[in-house]
Amino acid sequence: MTLSPARDLRQSGVWAGHEVGSREYRRIVLALLAAGIACFAALYAPQGVLPLVASSMDESEAQSALLVSAGTIGLAIGVLPWSWVADRIGRLTAMRAAMLLSAVFGLAWTVCPGFEGMIVLRLLQGLALGGIPGLAITYLHDEVSPAHATVAAATYVSGTTLGGISGRMIAGPVAQVWGWRWGVALAWLVAALGSLAFVVLAPPARGFVRNRAPLARNVVANLRDPGMLVLYAQAFLLMGGFVAVYNYLGFRLEAEPFALSAGLISLLFAAYLAGTVSSRQAGKLAGRFGRRPVLMLSAVVMIAGVALTLASSLVLIVIGLVVLTTGFFGAHAIASGWVGARAKVGRAQASSLYNLFYYSGSSVIGWAGGMVFAGWGWTGISTMVILLILTAIALTAAGARRPRAA
Repeated sequence: MTLSPARDLRQSGVWAGHEVGSREYRRIVLALLAAGIACFAALYAPQGVLPLVASSMDESEAQSALLVSAGTIGLAIGVLPWSWVADRIGRLTAMRAAMLLSAVFGLAWTVCPGFEGMIVLRLLQGLALGGIPGLAITYLHDEVSPAHATVAAATYVSGTTLGGISGRMIAGPVAQVWGWRWGVALAWLVAALGSLAFVVLAPPARGFVRNRAPLARNVVANLRDPGMLVLYAQAFLLMGGFVAVYNYLGFRLEAEPFALSAGLISLLFAAYLAGTVSSRQAGKLAGRFGRRPVLMLSAVVMIAGVALTLASSLVLIVIGLVVLTTGFFGAHAIASGWVGARAKVGRAQASSLYNLFYYSGSSVIGWAGGMVFAGWGWTGISTMVILLILTAIALTAAGARRPRAA
């Protein structure tokens, strides 16, 4: 009788990971779903109320967007230090500490009276949140059988979409009635409940191996891998363009001829539900056709979505947003899971680097898009985002010609 690879590994004394159908596998998937909700409800809650913040605090579109960018900059800065901490104290312990700190800073910034203080506290909250995205994928690859890691990683990405929806769609309608601070505070409560669910559900780690290798050595090893660089470029370019669309579409729809209220604009974030579905479907398709074709197809879908937002019809704009979101989360699910599977050394640092590029793109391009929007309007934003996506596709195609490329 032939043993499965997982059973062979277990009999040899090497941890092979939880299999699909086991109680622990289900707990891990649900826990990471909750972690995705917690992280992204906290991170993007301000995005749905940016026009209200801009008007109530007399700030420009680009300045108000700093409430989003400060959080993502902090997260980008925090991912590598958290990976170093996690290599020493464990992924679960580090993630729990990150969630506690995020909750404290999240509550603090929602009641801070001054805009500058809010930016500082958002930066600190982002630093705390840096202990969740990269470590979640690393924890997953430590604990789940490699044969099922791609689909499990896609489930985590589904949780991030649900977190994005809950944060934005709660904040916007509530802000319309009680003010944007109350709206963001309720979104923060959702994040806190997600953190609590993660702490309760996540089973004890069995695959964690303490790694005392120097942080710089692991970082350099992954940055020297051309395939990893292609994946990191996907994170920077695709996430940056995606966030730019969501940051500034609200300003376009608030103005004539649409003249939508903040509550109605926040409903557009229901488009994230498309990402909840597409992330899991992309994981399944990658198992059948390979990661690279699905990644490139997802990017092409993004371009189609952006093109539709150029229409003057609100219906076509909404359809375009759904198509864009479908493509983006399909691409993100493939690229983020691929990094964890590809890493040969410093898996925590490999995933953290992906998140560093991912949130750097969100911060830099998300903020710079404000200047593009101010100068060239929505046509400028759409052109910028399409060029970013085309660059990502070109890099993926070029990487395919390299030996062992991504």
